[in-house]
Amino acid sequence: MNDVVIIGIGPAGISAALYLKRAGLEPIVIGKDFGALNDYPEKIENYYGFGTPILGEDLIKEGINQAKRLDIEIIQDSVISLVQKDQIFTVKTFNYTFNAKTIILATGKKRMTMSIPGFNKFKGKGISMCATCDGYFFRKKKIAIIGCGPYMAHELEFLSQINQDITVFTHGEELLENVDFPVVHSKIVKFIGDNKLSSIETEDQKVYDIQGAFVAIGAPSSIDFAAKLGVIVEKNSLVVDEYYQTNVEGLFAIGDVIGGKLQIAKAVYDGMMVTDHIKKYLDHIK
Repeated sequence: MNDVVIIGIGPAGISAALYLKRAGLEPIVIGKDFGALNDYPEKIENYYGFGTPILGEDLIKEGINQAKRLDIEIIQDSVISLVQKDQIFTVKTFNYTFNAKTIILATGKKRMTMSIPGFNKFKGKGISMCATCDGYFFRKKKIAIIGCGPYMAHELEFLSQINQDITVFTHGEELLENVDFPVVHSKIVKFIGDNKLSSIETEDQKVYDIQGAFVAIGAPSSIDFAAKLGVIVEKNSLVVDEYYQTNVEGLFAIGDVIGGKLQIAKAVYDGMMVTDHIKKYLDHIK
């Protein structure tokens, strides 16, 4: 049993790990995606301590190396599931499973979108990012799940318990998992409907009657994890109290995902501040 698992290897997550380590705890940090900094096209010039500008990707790598020098365990893998039972959290990645008393969500706000006509129009009107959140609304309808890897398989496992009329759309990618449902390999070119999603068109000009589509490409974001656990989300940010704890006991969140100034300095500050609150929480539940 781990005291704390941090999901996210950016400035917020790594900073929290550094301070937790110095506080006598042994955090595990899990993450694969470098987040928004990895996609930042320009060098960073406004962060303390660098005489010359640095790329976001290089800054993240330096943080990871710093954590490794302190023997902090870094698992470079994608988290596909976070659940809680009897006040214990279970984190599943593509390759591992961890149990923890507390979780820190620090993956930022980057999340999957699809640059396909109709995606934004029908998001929330037939297109869902969360099978466990919305699956029951589509129990007797024709549904699609979009994805090709372990995250898709995880979401499909849940959906298959409530619906057998499911088609898997790999969106042009190779299917990495064995499934017992029809599979469409052609890329999606359009989501179609009036007020709600009614069909999906693929590049081979076929149209499939679909009333609900669940997107499970890549790996889920902190918002996805939180929604499944019943965390309050406002304006695409997780709501936390003054201790960085969400409304789910033992689940903390820091960095861009809680809003405020989306700056590296603020993320690092959050990582430092959450440490004291994690320590107090763990002492309280012993």
